[in-house]
Amino acid sequence: MDLDKLNGYYFETGPIRPPSEAYSLLIRATRNCPWNRCSFCQTYKGRKFELRPTEDVIKDIETARAIVEGIKELGLKNGFGNQPREVAAYVHSLVTSNDSVRQVSLWQWAGGRSAFLQDANSIVMRHADLLKVVSALKDNFPELDRITSYGRSKTAARKSVQEFTELRQAGLSRIHIGMESGSDAVLKFVDKGMTADDHVKGGLNVKQAGIELSEYYMPGLGGRQWSEEHAEQSADALNRVNPDFIRLRTLMMGETLSLWSRVESGEYDMLTEDEIVKEIGEFISRLDFTGELKSDHILNLLPELEGKFPEARQHCLDTVERYLEMPLKERLNYRVGRRAGVYEKLNDIYDAAKYEKIDTAMRRVGADTTEKVDELIDGMKKRFI
Repeated sequence: MDLDKLNGYYFETGPIRPPSEAYSLLIRATRNCPWNRCSFCQTYKGRKFELRPTEDVIKDIETARAIVEGIKELGLKNGFGNQPREVAAYVHSLVTSNDSVRQVSLWQWAGGRSAFLQDANSIVMRHADLLKVVSALKDNFPELDRITSYGRSKTAARKSVQEFTELRQAGLSRIHIGMESGSDAVLKFVDKGMTADDHVKGGLNVKQAGIELSEYYMPGLGGRQWSEEHAEQSADALNRVNPDFIRLRTLMMGETLSLWSRVESGEYDMLTEDEIVKEIGEFISRLDFTGELKSDHILNLLPELEGKFPEARQHCLDTVERYLEMPLKERLNYRVGRRAGVYEKLNDIYDAAKYEKIDTAMRRVGADTTEKVDELIDGMKKRFI
């Protein structure tokens, strides 16, 4: 196969995936979000939800398989032999305009062991159709260790444990669910369309079927009105489910969100970043589960709030306390440095060269107060979404 023929292959992908699926094969099983009303999310606004025809999804999987074979042929033709990472990197460097080929080559370079079903809630598919899609992935790529999907708690609560068990047996191994909050007041306010009990029932259905469960908590979502309740009741709901992963996803506010109008009207009072860190500490102090806490997104100020629980709890709480006890000037410097990508963890602030670099940059743009730093960081954060 030559490069021109390889460039002729294409399959559909959606707009987002979890950071943990950065090197997964992305297969779009559904388009957009069937709920699409959450006031803190703009990803699918103005777009209609669609169930893609199952035969189209399977055709995309087969196209991805053809791209894999084409990459192998190109490798042999160009003398790479049995060096899949090297040939994948070679193809990725040559192909600049075909996202499908670039995605598959990156996936192969990373080992080709995981796949992710897009978009927001692909478990809403008819059970028989979803089984066909998962089975097609395993048939075409038997080397897959993990097949993952986003899911919505209310959808998971309606599916039976037996249905999830059949999906696990076909190859579905992990589901990501955006819980966001375990407070009924917060869930109602942001129009999540479900209750804490829905979250718990949906999560338990997934867990009881033996599928890994990754739940998301959104620090800051309750605002100043419900911050304490948001932390406490979210921890309570997650403790009842005992997921394999809890992932922190700090609220990102912006003028394009429908929630923003309630900020402008005074109905919703946003937390500062320091108050959000304090809320996370309250949340962590109440966690009683045996999975992993993950802080794997740039929106999270403290990426080191991670580890296997309950062992990692004290380390996480100590990190929160250490940040909050830092002098204001250092906290502001760290916040800017973290968003600029200079600091990867809290201890990086003690690197004199890095600290001076951020301090100089802050002076240059006049970011010498909390308010001015907030304005600077808000602009930086918009690049992350």
